[in-house]
Amino acid sequence: MPMKFPTFRSRQAGTAEKMWTRCPSCEEQLFNKQLEKAMFVCPTCGHHFRLSAPVRLGQLIDEGSWEEHDPGLVSVDPLGFVDQKAYPDRVAAAQLATGLRDAAIWGTARIEGQPLAIVVMDFAFMGGSMGAVVGEKVARAAESALAERLPLVIVSASGGARMQEGTFALMQLAKTMGALERLREARVPYISIMSDPTTGGTFASYAAMGDVNLAEPNALIGFAGARVGAGTIGQELPPGFQRAEFLFHHGFVDRVVARPDLRREVAQLLRFLVPPEPVHG
Repeated sequence: MPMKFPTFRSRQAGTAEKMWTRCPSCEEQLFNKQLEKAMFVCPTCGHHFRLSAPVRLGQLIDEGSWEEHDPGLVSVDPLGFVDQKAYPDRVAAAQLATGLRDAAIWGTARIEGQPLAIVVMDFAFMGGSMGAVVGEKVARAAESALAERLPLVIVSASGGARMQEGTFALMQLAKTMGALERLREARVPYISIMSDPTTGGTFASYAAMGDVNLAEPNALIGFAGARVGAGTIGQELPPGFQRAEFLFHHGFVDRVVARPDLRREVAQLLRFLVPPEPVHG
């Protein structure tokens, strides 16, 4: 009887995928630990990788200052929507994959000691789509900022309104805009940060309405896709259309800020926009 020898899996085969990431822009192989230290920005070409909401918060806010609000809000299925999967199954799969309840989280925190209300979206949760939960969290963040007179920061990452909720999702555009308009009337600052991508109904509502609109380099920003836009106007679109730098040069974005500079930039803007507390003698 022939002798059986044990088989071993190659160490490289078992760990290479977890240790390295290929940059989609320059195709450089990047060591994950070094990529994390570089804030998930490719050191070769400057490509900004998409971030999860918890990682984004960790980069922006002061350690230990985060207090989440309304973590229990979850999507319902108002339309009984089914495509290849039932909508509740899609939500459950996204929750399992991301550890989040929906595509946005909001709470209060500090940046360089300055208090604020902050909303962060996560593209990994159903493409960062804006349904009733996302709209409600944005509205509640704005209402809390108004009540406490705290500046509001929203970091967008979204493909637009969530089709599985139909008109209920589209209603969030009006709801969030109403909340932000009340914030504007009260002269409470709102800073919008647009990451890749910020599109569709999210761009058409709160993402483009900041007192200051910031964007990360080369972020895709716009309402309809480039092919739809080109077909609508019957013309070829210019190079770089709907990228952050193009929008900056045409006045839709106030500043394009590389991720390593973003925290400092937001803190400086907050110091400009938030008046100091009066000193009583």
